[in-house]
Amino acid sequence: MKKFKEDLVSSALEFKKLRVLCVLAVMGALAVALEGVASIRITPNIKIGFSGYPNQVVDLLFGPVTGGVFGAVMDVLKFFLIPTGYPFHPGYTLDAALAAFIYGCFYYRRPVRLWRILAAKGIVALFVNVGLATYWQTSTFGQGFWALFPGRALKNLIMWPIESGIFYVIAKGLESAGAFRLLDRK
Repeated sequence: MKKFKEDLVSSALEFKKLRVLCVLAVMGALAVALEGVASIRITPNIKIGFSGYPNQVVDLLFGPVTGGVFGAVMDVLKFFLIPTGYPFHPGYTLDAALAAFIYGCFYYRRPVRLWRILAAKGIVALFVNVGLATYWQTSTFGQGFWALFPGRALKNLIMWPIESGIFYVIAKGLESAGAFRLLDRK
C-alpha cells in the first residue's frame, strides 16, 4: 500500500516537469490525429481505433494520476475537435480517466511484461469498456443493456489479446530505444 501511495504522489508531481508537459502535448496531438484518421466504426455502437495507444504510453511513462487527467482531457478535446454527431456524456470521460488510472497502476515504474499488459487490458475491457461504457450507451441512446452487451463483449474479447500485443510491441520498442532513460525511468 505504501508503494501505491508513493506512485500516486510521484505521478501527480510529474505535472511540474516541463519535459513531461512537452511529451503530453506530443502524445495528445498524436492521439487526436489517430482518432481522426485511424478509427473504424463497425456499427453505431462498436468502433475500433488506435488513439488509445498514445494514452497508454502516457500511463506507462507518467503513472495513474497524470494518465487519468490526460485521459479525461483528451476525451473532451477529441469530442470537440473530431465531432461524431453523438452527444457528449460525462460517463465516457470518466471511463477514459478510469482506464488510464488502471493502466497507470499496472505500468508505472514497473518492467514491461506481456502478462502485466494482458491483465491491465483485461480489467479495463471487462469493467470499463464492457461494463461502464455499455451502461453509458444505454442511458445515452435508450437501448437495452443486454441488447448491446453481447456485441461489445465479443469485440473486447477479440481485441483484448490483439491490443495487448500491439501495446507490448510499442512499450518494448520505447524501452529498447531508450525513451525510459531519457525520462528518468527504469
